[in-house]
Amino acid sequence: MNTMNRIICCAVLTVSGTAMLLPSRALAQSDSDKKFLAMAAQSDQNEIALSQLADQKTTNPAVKAFAEKMVTEHTQMTASMKPFADAWGLTPPSGPDSDHQKAIDTLNGLSGNDFDKQYMSDMVTDHAKALRAFTTEAKDTKDPKFRAAVIKGKTAVAAHKNMAYDLKKKL
Repeated sequence: MNTMNRIICCAVLTVSGTAMLLPSRALAQSDSDKKFLAMAAQSDQNEIALSQLADQKTTNPAVKAFAEKMVTEHTQMTASMKPFADAWGLTPPSGPDSDHQKAIDTLNGLSGNDFDKQYMSDMVTDHAKALRAFTTEAKDTKDPKFRAAVIKGKTAVAAHKNMAYDLKKKL
């Protein structure tokens, strides 16, 4: 009887230990977390591509400084989310999506103040949309490590949106 109790006890502990691990893995890879991460990665690539163009084309020192900041900080955000993408088997995008490629094509046809106004308008719109997504994900994700990364990203995106809005008003 003693041996039988040990076997049952070991089996119960093994099953319950495994059951405790499954929810955390499932939560860490929820479909909504993956969808958000894919969107955030694409958003970073869009901002980097638009801002690299702005860095090349603008003659306004404030717009140039903003564009350089966007390239640097969105590159850093991409790096901070990379461990999650790797762990979840997601392949990050390597460039802008089709809508942002159209925006790049439009910006290429502009110059001077017209270019600066359109670029900054795009930055306000994109960062406002991203901020909504980051805010929702920070509330909804159940993965504490991912939540911390999302909150850090949300703070950066909010600052970018405010900088873009303020700069747009000055143009």
